[in-house]
Order: sequence, then structure tokens, then C-alpha cells
Amino acid sequence: MIRILLVDDHAVVRKGYRRLLDAEPGLSVIGEAASAQEANAFVQREAPDVALVDLSLKGSSGLEAIRGMLARLPALRILVLSMHDTRGYVTQAMRSGASGYLTKHCEPAEVIEGIRQVAAGKRVLAPDIAHFMAEEMPDRDRLMARLTPREFEVLRLLVKGESSTEIASAMHLSPKTVLNYLSLIRQKLDAETDFKLRNLAAQYGLVEDSV
Repeated sequence: MIRILLVDDHAVVRKGYRRLLDAEPGLSVIGEAASAQEANAFVQREAPDVALVDLSLKGSSGLEAIRGMLARLPALRILVLSMHDTRGYVTQAMRSGASGYLTKHCEPAEVIEGIRQVAAGKRVLAPDIAHFMAEEMPDRDRLMARLTPREFEVLRLLVKGESSTEIASAMHLSPKTVLNYLSLIRQKLDAETDFKLRNLAAQYGLVEDSV
């Protein structure tokens, strides 16, 4: 039996996936989490086999959740299921330790098979993602790829309009540490101002709607 944790901040979405997965032989949803903090606590307490993770969580993102869960349970297999289908999110999720990445455009059967594959120790990418990840990386993507997952997350929160204090609170860092990250990000992206950072992030697809 593959024991699954659902990590998504929308209760309706979690309910839908629970119904889908519990109907499948060999799969069992043993818990749900709406935030990185809830996910970390559950993993430490219950040790699931697979976590199905959305990247757009309130507070700390799914990237932070991935790192936090793996720090507590290195054997955990993580399958991202996200609306984000850009190279940046895929790259940073895999760097953070995800075993696979599917988009919410995937069919239910693909999600079920993805869970089985990552539980078996395999790497899974949605077909459209696998295609563009195999292509040569554009110069713009190479620039953004200089960022570490944590720097990427700081930038993501900045372009959402959050202040350094709010970013510090969401990521459980000190404001000084966040400012240090922002300084490193500006250096790596050759962006002297937050305005230029936001422009680069918009070009790269980091500016979110409401997902």
C-alpha cells in the first residue's frame, strides 16, 4: 500500500484528489496539509511514502514544503502537481528534491501513474514539461538558473508584492537574512533595483495570478 499525503491549500482540491486516489487499489491517502508547516509536522509524525504537493501555498510555498519534508524524512518521494508549467518552477522543484513534476492539466490516470512511478523510485515529468526541459536552455533561463531554490522563493514572494519583513515571516528567516538574499539575487541577475527584478520575474513567468 502506498501511503499518500496531499499538500494543497484548497480543501475542495484535496477532497477531489482524496476521492480519486482512495478509489485506486494499492493507494491510500493518510493525511492532508494546507501549508508547509502542516506538511512538515505530518511527515515527521506519520512518515508517508509519497507527498502530492502543490507549489502555490499560503505563506511558505511548496518549494519550502519540499525541503522541509525531506529534511524530516529523506526517504519521502515527492510528486509536484502544479498550475505552474515554466522551466523555472520545474527546475527549482527538482533542485529542492522533488521526484516528479506534473501539471494540473494532466489526466487523473497520469496522476495515479505518477504516484506509482515515484513510489517505485523513478523520475516523472509531464510529457510537455519533459519536452521543453530537454531543449537547450535559453539565455534568460540560464540567468534565472543561477538562483538557488531559496533565492528563487525570496524573489517569488517579492514579485507578489510582499515586503522583506513579510518574506522573513513567511520563510521563518530574519529580515536581515532576507535583505542579504535580495542583495545576492540582484548580483546574480544583474538587477540594481526591485523594479528591474520584477520585470525579469515577469518575463520569466514568476508573476502569479490567483493560483
